[in-house]
Amino acid sequence: MPDVQISAEQCTGCGMCVNFCPVDVFQLGSNGGKKLAEAKTPSACWACDTCVGQCPTNAIRIIESAEEAAEREATFKPTAPPLDPAKRQQYQQWHEILTRTLGLRWNPVAISLIGKDQPLPAVPMPRVKLRYCQSLMMARRGKSVLMPAQCHACPDGTHILGLTEIPPKLASGEMYLHFRKLASMDAAKQMIRERPRLPEKSTLATLVSPLKDAQVTPDVIAVIAKPEQLMWLTMSASYSTGKRFEFKVSGYNAQCVETTLLPYTTQRFNLSLGCYGCRASSDIGDELMFMGIPRQQLPELIAGLQKLGEKAIGDSRNKIYLPPNI
Repeated sequence: MPDVQISAEQCTGCGMCVNFCPVDVFQLGSNGGKKLAEAKTPSACWACDTCVGQCPTNAIRIIESAEEAAEREATFKPTAPPLDPAKRQQYQQWHEILTRTLGLRWNPVAISLIGKDQPLPAVPMPRVKLRYCQSLMMARRGKSVLMPAQCHACPDGTHILGLTEIPPKLASGEMYLHFRKLASMDAAKQMIRERPRLPEKSTLATLVSPLKDAQVTPDVIAVIAKPEQLMWLTMSASYSTGKRFEFKVSGYNAQCVETTLLPYTTQRFNLSLGCYGCRASSDIGDELMFMGIPRQQLPELIAGLQKLGEKAIGDSRNKIYLPPNI
């Protein structure tokens, strides 16, 4: 159970933590006549830090002990066999082609949704709880991260990916009104209804890693890049067919829904502009966007990208149609 600390000196009793906590940890009480926030049910805390980010006086700290992290690791023992060397070599090759041809700064990310009856690989779990989007940012920088439900800090994304049930405040849409991200409760309920999700508790853990270091067979590969680079990947899918594409984008639940769940369930790649949550809680740059590619579709994109890389990409980046400077 995280330690929910509230500074009596800094707390003004404004009630923001009560409004924004998705699992109702807080209530307002009084101390010597002063209205103060209190942690009425700290055992329910997800350590999502929403209260920390919304507190106007920085009065709240959520601290998870090393013992809790160690207990998680002891609960989830790795039993998955090592990845087949031929598959590992294939993923390394894909990683190299994507990185070199597109000029990617960041690693393509292998994403695996491990089902409740599947074995877990020997991959480190985070020492503190993370949001799913934060784990993706770690993987693009070279880390492999295994996260059972107890390691996830975002109740919304964790429910979408099938690790848990959804808290009532999120199910009702109330949280979106507190954040002022939607105009009405009707709009919030509509957004919740349209949002895809996996069956509750059907997923045991999420696993993310650089594609070249994939520990199990990935379900989806995420590319975090500039629009021009993702344009070439989109064109790669059209190279042999000339087809155009439709993408599902909303600005809500970007990494969990748009980059992961939709490619996973539809087996078609999808673009995402990002969302409030991932941009507020990670180091993702304003100039970057996202593409989620189901593993089965990646060979098609790789083949098209290699052909485009022979001439079209270089010509475009060299601006061959600009008039010469005089």
